[in-house]
Amino acid sequence: MTDLSAFAITRKWPARHPDRIQLYSLPTPNGVKVSIALEELGLPYEPHLVSFETNDQTTPEFLSLNPNNKIPAILDPNGPDGQPLALFESGAILVYLASKSGQLMPQDTAGRFETLQWVMWQMGGVGPMFGQLGFFHKFADKDYEDKRPRDRYVAESKRLLKVLDERLAGRQWVMGDQYTIADIAILPCVRNLVGFYGAGDLVEFDQFKEVQRVLAAFVARPAVARGLAIPARG
Repeated sequence: MTDLSAFAITRKWPARHPDRIQLYSLPTPNGVKVSIALEELGLPYEPHLVSFETNDQTTPEFLSLNPNNKIPAILDPNGPDGQPLALFESGAILVYLASKSGQLMPQDTAGRFETLQWVMWQMGGVGPMFGQLGFFHKFADKDYEDKRPRDRYVAESKRLLKVLDERLAGRQWVMGDQYTIADIAILPCVRNLVGFYGAGDLVEFDQFKEVQRVLAAFVARPAVARGLAIPARG
């Protein structure tokens, strides 16, 4: 049996199945990227809930795996050269899982880099902008008479949605016929913006017909439905 006792995080979240990928996460847009990818790939994994309500992400055990105290993070007991590998940052984890499995990524060099381009676009633009808009709209709007901060994020979020809408025109997925980690990176953020944050009207989501179409196809995938609920909240 694989021994993960050298990793301090296993003291707080013991591995019942140490031969499987250990996932430390929460069902947020960033968190579900990895659980969805794992479900799509069929890789054996064991999820562990990192509760923000009890500040699990700031404990020494979690920081030993991710010093940036954010979810998700993974510990793969069967990493490169058969050695355990710890990773944080959802984008890096998606790239790793695609590389490990040989799936969810085009095999040609140009296609791989084009896919990575859209993953980076999500990491640097969609994620931060949608998150800031969501904060001001859902949680802080009543506390700020000056609506310029919120409106700044509204405008940028609309611009990003337009970029995505134009990209998806005539395509089944971001990369065309092939479903990739680019879709898994981007679409949970879109779903969260119009769902949990309730910002659909603000960004005039009804005008982005291609995004709506692909989002509906995404959430209809059985692996996505499963991944969106992992790890289960206690």
